Amino acid sequence: MLLVFGLLLFLGGATMVLLMPALWGRELYNQYRGSRAVVCPETRELVAVRFDALHAAVSGLTAKPDLHIADCSRWPRRSNCGQECIPGASRTEPYTAGEVDVKTKKIYHLPVLLAAFASWYLGAVWHSHYLFRARWMADLGLTPAQLKQIVLWHSPHLLSVAACLLFAYGVAWLVALRGRRSVWQGILSAVFLWGAVILATLPGIAGVSRDLLFIEVGYTFLATIVVGALIGGLESPGSIPSWAAGNFTSAAMPARKPAA
Repeated sequence: MLLVFGLLLFLGGATMVLLMPALWGRELYNQYRGSRAVVCPETRELVAVRFDALHAAVSGLTAKPDLHIADCSRWPRRSNCGQECIPGASRTEPYTAGEVDVKTKKIYHLPVLLAAFASWYLGAVWHSHYLFRARWMADLGLTPAQLKQIVLWHSPHLLSVAACLLFAYGVAWLVALRGRRSVWQGILSAVFLWGAVILATLPGIAGVSRDLLFIEVGYTFLATIVVGALIGGLESPGSIPSWAAGNFTSAAMPARKPAA
């Protein structure tokens, strides 16, 4: 009984210790979420910007919130700007729900297609006779004749292409959700998604031989790094034609006096 009481006391104390930072983090997140109207210091025109609210909330738990612009109505063409609008945007109240729907380009199709092709091509080389085909065939119990027959089928190739595309778009979605695009952010998003897929498929791969598991995990992890680096690194001004970007939302800027 004393042990149970001590455990409950510990859990209660831990909850109280974590409650205040959690409430403060939530307050900071709500403070910096949403889109705001501000005058762009470069063009002196009205633009809509959005802070990285999650980063502001986490950094604000131990120090002054570290503010970064996660999206702007001038991006991606001017996504390498110096973000001099941050002081003005921080003094501006965010739009209320339904007041505005900011036009932002979030999914960039060209980097996604290139990343998907790169991961598919890497898989073809990885499973070729130059690298791991012999070990892969031995673990699966395939003969050369059976492998040749499989190569002639369309469904395995279509499934591999679809899987590469689906994973690449998933990484692009995570990068867009985060709002901060770079090689490192792309790799982090890709590794996170890869880990989630591995966890989801653990029951199915439990009975796979160690050698085959090494081959497939090695390929998927290396492909994950390639996909993340390409999607995160290629989303820079000049590398994305206007037709290669897709919009999640569209909007017109409302008539509101912004902060200078």
